[in-house]
Amino acid sequence: MKRVLVGMVAAALAMGVGVNAETLQIDGSTTVGPVADAFAEYFKSIQPDLAITVKKTGSGDGAAALIDGRCDIATMSRFMKAEEFEKAVANKVLPVAHVVAMDGVCVAVHPSNPVKALTSAQVRDIYMGKITNWSQVGGSNTPIVVISRDTSSGTYETFESLIMKKAAMAAGVEYVNANPQAQSRVRTTAGAIGYVGLGFLEGVKALAIDGVAPTRQTVASGTYPVSRPLFLFTNGYPKLGSVVHKFVTFHLTEKGQELVEAKGYVPLTNY
Repeated sequence: MKRVLVGMVAAALAMGVGVNAETLQIDGSTTVGPVADAFAEYFKSIQPDLAITVKKTGSGDGAAALIDGRCDIATMSRFMKAEEFEKAVANKVLPVAHVVAMDGVCVAVHPSNPVKALTSAQVRDIYMGKITNWSQVGGSNTPIVVISRDTSSGTYETFESLIMKKAAMAAGVEYVNANPQAQSRVRTTAGAIGYVGLGFLEGVKALAIDGVAPTRQTVASGTYPVSRPLFLFTNGYPKLGSVVHKFVTFHLTEKGQELVEAKGYVPLTNY
C-alpha cells in the first residue's frame, strides 16, 4: 500500500499537479466569461497547482449550478431572480453577490450601416416587427435582420427589461446562444441589428441610444440607457484568504482593474 501511495504522489508530481492542489469551478454568463477567463489565467500563472474550470453557458445556468452545488462561483450578467433565491435557500445555499464590473448592452449594426443612433422606442419597434427596413429610420432601403440573445441569457433579460419593457419580440427574430455569435452575425450581415456586451464591439458599430453612445464614461455614470452591473455569486461570503475570496475580490486590485479594462468592461476602481 505504501508503494502504491508513493507511486500516486510521483505520478501527480510528474504531471505537474500538486498533491494538495486546490480546485475552483466557475460557471455562468458568456458576458462575464472573458473576465473570468482572464482572472483564471492570471491566478494559474501565480499558483500553478490551482485547477480552475470556467464554463460559459449563460447566467441562468450559472445560477442553477451554484444552487445545485456544482460550482464555487456563478458568473451572472443580471441579478439573481427571486425564484432562484427561493430554490437556493431550499438547498441550504445563501447566494451572495459581488459586483465585478460595469457593462453596457450595446445595440450594434454592420459597420457599413449609415444609421448612427436610434431611440429606445425605435429599437423596441424593430424587435417587435413594427419597423422592418432601415429606410424607416434614416438608413438605406435594406431589410432589417434582427438578432437576439437566447431567452436564458442575462443579456437578453437586461435588454427585455430596459428596452423591450417586457413587450414580445416578433416571430422572425433570430436567436443566438452567446455574445460572440451575436457579434459575428452582425459583423457579417449588412442589414443586421443585434445587442452585445461592451467587450464584444470589435468589427461592429455601436449605436447611440436616446442620444447617448456606450462609452466607459456613460456606462460608469449610468447615463447610457442600457447600463448594468456584472456579478460573481458565491454561496455565502467566502472564507477570508480562501481562493474563492481572492478571486471574487481580485477586481478591486490594480491588476484586476487592468484585466477588466483589457476585456473592454468598466472597472469599479480607478487606479
